[in-house]
Amino acid sequence: MISMRYHIVSLAAIFLALALGIVLGATKISSPILAGLQTDKTDLSSQNETLTSNNTSLGARVSSDDKFASSVGALAVRGTLPNATVVLITTADSDPGARDALLSLLARAGAKVTAQIQLTADFTDPSHADDLRTLSARMLPTGAKLPAVSQVGAVAGGLLASVLLTDKTGKTTTKADQATAALSAFASGGFLQASGTVVPGRLVVILTGGALTGGSEADRAAAIADLAAQLKQSAGGVIVAGSSGSDGTTGSVGVIRGNTASSAVVSTVDNVDTPSGQLATVLGLVEQNGGGVGRYGFAASAQAQIPTLGVG
Repeated sequence: MISMRYHIVSLAAIFLALALGIVLGATKISSPILAGLQTDKTDLSSQNETLTSNNTSLGARVSSDDKFASSVGALAVRGTLPNATVVLITTADSDPGARDALLSLLARAGAKVTAQIQLTADFTDPSHADDLRTLSARMLPTGAKLPAVSQVGAVAGGLLASVLLTDKTGKTTTKADQATAALSAFASGGFLQASGTVVPGRLVVILTGGALTGGSEADRAAAIADLAAQLKQSAGGVIVAGSSGSDGTTGSVGVIRGNTASSAVVSTVDNVDTPSGQLATVLGLVEQNGGGVGRYGFAASAQAQIPTLGVG
């Protein structure tokens, strides 16, 4: 008779053999897998080193370009906008440092900033669009017309053009009291703030931030893009300068570049938060003043880093 002990020993032997077979089989199978993984790891490490090296090189190049732009910017723009009058419009998310740098370069170019207008977040907020349209129509100066469109940025741009811009001869087209009343109404409505005395100008710089966040991004970016395109109907030149990220679909620069009609008349800069972007903004305004248009900065949608201007 076979004892219970015999059964236990037999079962133990079977399980031991199975375990040994599994271990040996797994070892044999895992060897090529491990070798493949090791090769993949080596390849990925090599790619990472290459990308890191390229990134370091590009970063150094950008830093070098910015240092160069910072050192020669004042000299490069000197006298390029003699007696030009400029209206500077800034959005709620614009960079104050970029604004100050632009003001300095514009002064070196010989331009006079006649008005500084700070747009509030409500200006681009879709929930306030009807209020802004109504106010624009109500405060429209005598003889001025609003565009027959639904885009709130363009409607507000029609009103602002009538009170902030001069004609081709440099003359104002709206009586001073009506212009003051319109700007005061916009300020009381929470749509803008004016710094100091406002005098109409011929050229326009719109300084904005990067990619918008917080909801309704596309609508708010479009409002600034539409404003710029409408102002160009009356201005001698308009350039929209945004910070890094502004070239995307939720940035005003990106919206303008994505619209054939707008990009054909409004110049854009996508890196105004850098010295080279600030230089490109002023030189881009010079180009606009001469009838040209361009897209500048670091983004793939830019045609060059800065404009190439003829020296006469």
